Amino acid sequence: MLDDIPECPVEMTLKLIGDKWKVLIIRDLLSGTKRFSELMRSITGISQKVLTGHLRAMEADGLLTRKVYPEVPPRVEYTLTETGYSLEPILDAMTVWGSRYKSSR
Repeated sequence: MLDDIPECPVEMTLKLIGDKWKVLIIRDLLSGTKRFSELMRSITGISQKVLTGHLRAMEADGLLTRKVYPEVPPRVEYTLTETGYSLEPILDAMTVWGSRYKSSR
């Protein structure tokens, strides 16, 4: 959870999703609920420890929810909250910009 809220809205957004891993987690969850193992497979190069840390931080910030099923072994699923889904236009704009940039190279 954020202790200090910056005055600048851009800085606020970057505090929440400024890390490349968080953006990729959001990208994957925009298509729906995912299990931890699905996120691990999808996000190339992320370690289990880093993914766990980012998921916990994003849950504390209200971007996603975590649901644990009482099974053996435990099944954990992550879903974006309404706030998390509200980031979709930002990721869409990043996709458009990145595609244009790649095609201009």
